[in-house]
Amino acid sequence: MRITFCCTDTKAEPWLQGLRAALPHAEVANWTPGDGPADYAIVWAPPQQFIDEQTRLRALFNIGAGVDALLQLKIAPGTTIVRLDDAGMSVQMADYVCHALIRHFREFDGYASDVANGKWSYRRPRLRSDFPVGIMGLGVLGQRVAQAVQQFDFPVLGWSRSPKQLQGLRTYCGSGELPAFLSASRVLVCLLPLTDETQNILRHETLSQLQPGGYLINVARGGHLVEEDLITLLDSGHLAGAMLDVFRQEPLPPGHAFWTHPKISMTPHTAARTLRAESIAQIVQKIGALQRGEPIAGVVNWQKGY
Repeated sequence: MRITFCCTDTKAEPWLQGLRAALPHAEVANWTPGDGPADYAIVWAPPQQFIDEQTRLRALFNIGAGVDALLQLKIAPGTTIVRLDDAGMSVQMADYVCHALIRHFREFDGYASDVANGKWSYRRPRLRSDFPVGIMGLGVLGQRVAQAVQQFDFPVLGWSRSPKQLQGLRTYCGSGELPAFLSASRVLVCLLPLTDETQNILRHETLSQLQPGGYLINVARGGHLVEEDLITLLDSGHLAGAMLDVFRQEPLPPGHAFWTHPKISMTPHTAARTLRAESIAQIVQKIGALQRGEPIAGVVNWQKGY
């Protein structure tokens, strides 16, 4: 059994060592052009040449949660693409979103600004009931975030492509129920996969339906957001602010308006990082199941794009 590792901007050796320790009878190698086909591949943003060389793949494992970039490549139809179910990312995403939410709700940025200017100030306490949190995307990450936000007593709503019933959440589904979901939300958290249907979903038409003083937290993909529309709604006062972890171009280019906008906070695509040990354990378990002819979780639906 041959396993090839091809992950852009990722140090290969620690992954190779972990995989070799867990699969001592397998041939595990970092990809170099011309290596030839593998039985299993572990990838992140691989080049098309790598894909072209893979003529016998049993499965292609993607080490991130999103597979949108991978699906842009010319991959043989029917190839089994497997995404990580969690691998330690959901708890990271939950604490990131809760931090951003509470930071906004408690107006900590305002206090920090006052302290920096030598001002001792107070703000009137706000009611959590006035800040319903709408979560777009109710997969593994979205459900974990919803559970975490509920612990802080905020009303929580959820929207997904297909119907889902989750304890303590009022859920909406499909394009027909999207307006009702948005108008019921004051804080919007995007955790959707990036597909043709969700590209540009965070635009003027949708964001303007949030309650006045709305706040956006985007931890999904930069392609969801029409950046100019966000700035327009922030400048008009309809939106109070935004916390962004993902962008259309990464790294964010110098001179971009987001760098200096007073109502935007940013982090460099770090809301949830792949944890190597957990990821290796999951991949090894799934390879074993495939070798035995057993079904596995996380297989990407080519029609849905996730």
